[in-house]
Parts: sequence; structure tokens; C-alpha cells
Amino acid sequence: MGERRDITLTVNGASVSRDVEVRWTLVDFLRHELELTGTHVGCEHGVCGACTVLIDGRSARSCLMLAVQADGHEVTTVEGLSPAEGLSPLQQAFVDNHGLQCGYCTPGILCTLTEFLETNPDPSEEEIRIALSGNLCRCTGYQGIVDAALAYARSNKGSAE
Repeated sequence: MGERRDITLTVNGASVSRDVEVRWTLVDFLRHELELTGTHVGCEHGVCGACTVLIDGRSARSCLMLAVQADGHEVTTVEGLSPAEGLSPLQQAFVDNHGLQCGYCTPGILCTLTEFLETNPDPSEEEIRIALSGNLCRCTGYQGIVDAALAYARSNKGSAE
């Protein structure tokens, strides 16, 4: 057993305190300790984006971050993006625009787009593709994902006016 440390963080709006091994990655902590399995482990090198979560509202690769580094921070996983009554508007846009297939990359893409669309509410297709450049999807070819992000942005623009 390795060195351990007490950490306290907010995960999907709830305060969480645990004694963790200092070598645990955040993705392993989320999946194995908190049983939040929506965050996926892909390459374990920060390349594929499957493990992307939001840390204090900013997207981050949870495979590259130690759980102890999240101490005192707010973590939002894909589970935290969904309202209790169903899908978020962005998730619904994915359903409506065929933005997912196997779904393995989808949680990381949703977290990436959540941050991106908050800072850029009226993006071009090119800007969306650039924002998604750190998320690998082997199933879709990205067009449905881009269409979903554009549809979400258009619907939010209409509701803001």
C-alpha cells in the first residue's frame, strides 16, 4: 500500500471526502471509488479525450491528473451534465442529430463542448471542429457531432433573443 492523503472535492455538486492513494489518477478515483463510470478510460496518455471532465468549469483530461490534485476543486463528469428529469439540451441535440454511435467518446466530447459552447455560444463549424480536435471518435466521422453542436448553439441563440 502506498502513501495516502485525505482529499475533499465537489463532484457533480456534492461534497466528497476520501482517503486516497496519492498515485490514483482522477479517472480511476471517479470510476472505482465514486462509481461514476460515465468518464471513460481510453489511451491513458491524454490523447483521445475519452476521460475529459470539467474541473472548475474547464475541460481537463482526468487520466493525466491525480485525484489529490483535484482536492478543493469542483469536478463535473458527464453524469453531472444531465438534469434529474432526463437529458440536457446538448445531449438531446446529440440524439436528434445522430451525434453518437458506440458512445465511448461521447462523455468526453460532451464535457469538451460544454465548456466550449459556454465561452463561444455562436460558433462556426470550423470552430467546433477545432474545439473537438482533442477528442477522438472512431465511429462517426464527426459530422453528426458537429451538427449537434451547431443545432444546440442555434437553439440557445434563439432562446436568448
